[in-house]
Amino acid sequence: MKGIFKKVLWVIFLGVLLLGVPRLSGVLANLFNYQKIDPDGAYAWISVHHIFQALIFMLIIFFINRFKSFDFGFTWGDKETGKKYVIRFLIIFGIGSLISHVLLVLTGSLQHFGYPLTASNIIGQLGFQLFLSGPSEELIFRAFAITMLALVLQGRYFKWNLSSANIIAAVIFGLAHVRFSIVPFELNYDLFQVIMSITLGLFYGDCYEKTDSMYYPMIMHSMTNVIMVGLTIIATVLF
Repeated sequence: MKGIFKKVLWVIFLGVLLLGVPRLSGVLANLFNYQKIDPDGAYAWISVHHIFQALIFMLIIFFINRFKSFDFGFTWGDKETGKKYVIRFLIIFGIGSLISHVLLVLTGSLQHFGYPLTASNIIGQLGFQLFLSGPSEELIFRAFAITMLALVLQGRYFKWNLSSANIIAAVIFGLAHVRFSIVPFELNYDLFQVIMSITLGLFYGDCYEKTDSMYYPMIMHSMTNVIMVGLTIIATVLF
């Protein structure tokens, strides 16, 4: 019973850290004025936010490795497995995304961006998705989260042989897409986005564990976002 209690406390502690640092990064990102470079708020704030959260977790990882060395996946690991996993995943995801966007257009359900699609906004948003979204979030929610959760969580579940550390990390990743405030207490979230984040997180985590590298999930994550945002931009412009 005592061992279970320690595991629960460790998971809660990591959950607070994983969800707290991105919010702290938001506070830090708010210190800057982006009006001159990004008047529509399309990409600058979120880019600075992701840089801050990545730097904070890099410092945490550096501090941890000063006392005990952990493999956080800072190598290319199993290159053959990684290459096959990324290609197969992106082909399936790309086809599925194309079909879903066609259906959204046909049913009139396509959600448009909250800012004008100027050249600078498109380049800035796609640049963020390609170079910052995957590296920053996979460093946090796969490399750090799964490594630290695996210290106390063992076992694999379901026919896909998913590890408990991967499952918990994916759930926390989904919760990171829920916006909330304490005073006044409010919860704002897109249920589809949360479920999609958890689902994709399971694939990213599975790839991380099978390759022992964070780089393949980073590529998958960034390209997933580029595909989704790119298709939405194309559909918005054409229809």
